Amino acid sequence: METVRCICSILTSTMQEAGAENSESDFTGCLFSAAFFGALGSSFLYGYNLSVVNAPAVYIKAFYNKTWMERYGEHIPAETVTLLWSITVSIFSIGGLIGALSVSFIIKALGRKGTLLLNNGFAVIAALLLSLGEKSRSFEMLIIGRLIMGVDSGIALSALPMYLGEISPRHIRGSIGQFNSILICLGVFAGQVLGLPELLGQESRWNFLFSFLALPAVLQLCVLPFLPESPRYLLMEKRDEAGAEKAFQRFLGKKDVSQELEEVHAEARAQDNLHIVSVLQLLKNPAVRWQLITIIVTMACYQLCGLNAIWYYTNGILREAGFANNLLPYITLSTGAIETLAAITSGLVIERIGRKPLLIFGFSSMAVFFSLLTVFLNFQDSVSWMPYLSYICILAVIASFCSGPGGIPFILTGELFEQSYRPAAFMIAGTVNWLSNFTVGLLFPFIQELLQAFAFLVFVGVCTLGSIYLYVVLPETKNKTFMDISQSFAKINKMPNPSLGQEMELVLSIKPDTNGKAQDVTKTESSF
Repeated sequence: METVRCICSILTSTMQEAGAENSESDFTGCLFSAAFFGALGSSFLYGYNLSVVNAPAVYIKAFYNKTWMERYGEHIPAETVTLLWSITVSIFSIGGLIGALSVSFIIKALGRKGTLLLNNGFAVIAALLLSLGEKSRSFEMLIIGRLIMGVDSGIALSALPMYLGEISPRHIRGSIGQFNSILICLGVFAGQVLGLPELLGQESRWNFLFSFLALPAVLQLCVLPFLPESPRYLLMEKRDEAGAEKAFQRFLGKKDVSQELEEVHAEARAQDNLHIVSVLQLLKNPAVRWQLITIIVTMACYQLCGLNAIWYYTNGILREAGFANNLLPYITLSTGAIETLAAITSGLVIERIGRKPLLIFGFSSMAVFFSLLTVFLNFQDSVSWMPYLSYICILAVIASFCSGPGGIPFILTGELFEQSYRPAAFMIAGTVNWLSNFTVGLLFPFIQELLQAFAFLVFVGVCTLGSIYLYVVLPETKNKTFMDISQSFAKINKMPNPSLGQEMELVLSIKPDTNGKAQDVTKTESSF
């Protein structure tokens, strides 16, 4: 029996290596277009909204004061300005939570691609409200626009990774999935660049910063309708085998996709329930308990690892280093550039190195550089060159985050769950993501006031604990089918292992023909 298990293992390894050799041919123009334009109208807008409000903050507050004067004939109280600005910024996370909570219902009704297309409507409406708020003398339009943009981002950060994970061959699934992270970073960088004083970061132009939101959404609306829906969604949920076959053919650029169709059929046969499960059913199911815990821990660490808090210190450290205030927007462009380069590098190496090593490396490196940053900040006033080391640590923290933790949690959410569980899993992951984001924004100012420069030690603890958990619990998912990944959790979930016959069938993808004979292995192994 052990000999047969060894043969199974050797066959699996050989098939995976064979699939890897063909990775270049599977990266088709259709697949690239779906990944790029899907992310452009989704994750790019999320990243853009993270940074776009920084440059016009002074002008928006002045607009609030001017509008208040026109309405009530008096200057707006300072605490009211602070309250309105805080609502304008933080309501984005509230919208994100609403989007995350609603995404599984929309996906069930419209599918992956249909949800992305509908989501562009939210982006266009938000762009109109945000850009016309000044002319309408209505700061309420800005607040509502930010809320709607948050809803757009909450839906996008669930629907896009789900779509990309389901259309990608398994040996490049990680690289395709990293388009989500890369476009988030590009969005942040674009917000920084367009917010420069020479471009749109002026009192007479700041509303055009928000008009720009409509452009990526319109571009996605022009391209995505001509690209296929997720073939897994079409076959397993809509029972549309002809549509799934056409989708596979376009994404893979080949006529014969019987292998890919058979793998999806095998996954369907392996699932006890092909109906989309609810969040409550997912929470109660012991077969996916540790997958769910892993996603919750990883997504919480994604937000609680301290990257958002880094921006609080950046400008202050640069001032301590002697840089003039008018130079700070240009110097901080380096943070956006580092983010983007690290994300691209991660996308290029993820299929060689794997998800687990990149996640552990990223969180561990962040813990190291946060520790060094704490030391440097405490000596910043006594040593003239210490601020430069502090800023280098900030860049290192950003690069460490984008090397793995910045994108892989979204990839894992799609990989750790089979088709029927995936929408509910993304709803839970999105909820944890946005609640954690809101928690950091709410609590960090108090933590910083209490601990001063030692506040980063809190994030050292989060990153260290996250690394330990991932090392102990998370299996490597690189180049594995969704069924293989589910089996990796069978032991820790205390679920019965498949029998030897079942094991052979999963490895060889046996499908009896009309004569009762098994098809040839080379005809049934899939690259998906």
